[in-house]
Amino acid sequence: MSAPLGAERARTPQADEFYLAIETAPSENEALSIGSFETKTPRMTPEFLSAYLENLQMPAELTSLLGLLGATLYLLVLALLANFIAKRFIAYVAHPLIEKTAITWDDLLIEHNVLVRFSHIVPAAIVHFVAPTLFEDYPALANVFSQLVNVYLIVIVLLVIDATLNFLRAFWERSPAGQRYPAKSFVQAAKLVINLIGLIFILATIIDRSPIVLFSGLGAVTAILLLIFKDAILGLVAGFQLSINNMVMVGDWIAMPARGADGDVIDVSLTTVKVKNWDKTITTIPTYALITDSFKNWRGMKETGGRRVKRPLLIDLRTLRFTDEAQLEKFKRIHLLRPYLESKLQDIQKHNESVGEELSELINGRRLTNIGTFRAYCVAYLRQHPKVRQDLTLLVRQLAPDATGLPIEIYFFCNDTNWVSYEDVQSDVFDHLLSILPEFGLSAFQSPSGADLEKAGIAMGKNEVNA
Repeated sequence: MSAPLGAERARTPQADEFYLAIETAPSENEALSIGSFETKTPRMTPEFLSAYLENLQMPAELTSLLGLLGATLYLLVLALLANFIAKRFIAYVAHPLIEKTAITWDDLLIEHNVLVRFSHIVPAAIVHFVAPTLFEDYPALANVFSQLVNVYLIVIVLLVIDATLNFLRAFWERSPAGQRYPAKSFVQAAKLVINLIGLIFILATIIDRSPIVLFSGLGAVTAILLLIFKDAILGLVAGFQLSINNMVMVGDWIAMPARGADGDVIDVSLTTVKVKNWDKTITTIPTYALITDSFKNWRGMKETGGRRVKRPLLIDLRTLRFTDEAQLEKFKRIHLLRPYLESKLQDIQKHNESVGEELSELINGRRLTNIGTFRAYCVAYLRQHPKVRQDLTLLVRQLAPDATGLPIEIYFFCNDTNWVSYEDVQSDVFDHLLSILPEFGLSAFQSPSGADLEKAGIAMGKNEVNA
């Protein structure tokens, strides 16, 4: 039967402890006295919370569970509060001090959250020191918290190492040597190894075994690990070769037709190289493919500061002829040709003096040709062009004639490697050279089009009618 209204309930040992704590609690002045660090105020232990809940007439079967939950919640709140305070200290004290320094490399500590990740150690320390005291009568639960803290600390150490490696990589790549020898693939390889070691320590903590036991078992799974990390291992070896031999770095223009890549390298990682093509698409190439396959790197062109122009002018063979006196006088009025003509005509005259009267036949003496004079003009024109590198190869040569006419190849280097400017210079040069062909009695070769055939047919029809 239930106790009569107003009757006192039988008190459990936890309730007795609660009342004893209240009765023996010091006064406010005693609790706050100077040097009194160990007060007799009740702690937020599961026992204290259970006794408090029993005093509120709650069912006894719930008080123990709620006491544990309340103590756990209290511990988590303490840890979160400590983490919040640590982060606010870093954000409002440490970071402003770093930003005010004269050096710039320490700003990378803020950019890569190195100090922020260190702040996560504070809540772990709170749980580590408070949990054993808070759950003194629950050793199994205290042991669980201890294991969780150990796992959490290992994860935090891995995160701190990750942020530190990112900081070191960014610091290295700020230097001229770092721009030439990027460290991303090496950093990724180091992170992979460190994370694997950290995973082994986490497993050892969970199963409560020495990490040495797990390390000794790695030999049995080596083949599986080699299969899983095949691309990473190949990429690591390739990354070493690419960096040591300075073959590829971010910003290089490479062309690899076998992989459909032609553009700028935007990322070199442990396993892949990303190329942003000129059509703005991204091609991903395995790092080891740059070692096993061939590719073209245009970095030398940028470092030299000269971009090559190599293009032929196709001349109609029917327009090639010797230069007559009228045409020679016309050539002498072209100021770019005057030095060439003075030297060339003297050589021709000396040679022809030995021939004598036989000069009446064109084949017996040396004479200028319109195509040779045109080549000399092309050289003189390029020599005075402000956009042509004069210290690099410059030539105008005649290639073997074929069904498309006589190729006159123009070969020089533009002093502007920018694509748009380069194309403008190239177009200006060939616009001029194509436009002056008639001045030399030459014409460019062009395959007959439908309109040409139509005109030829009409002309033949008229000839037949007239006949």
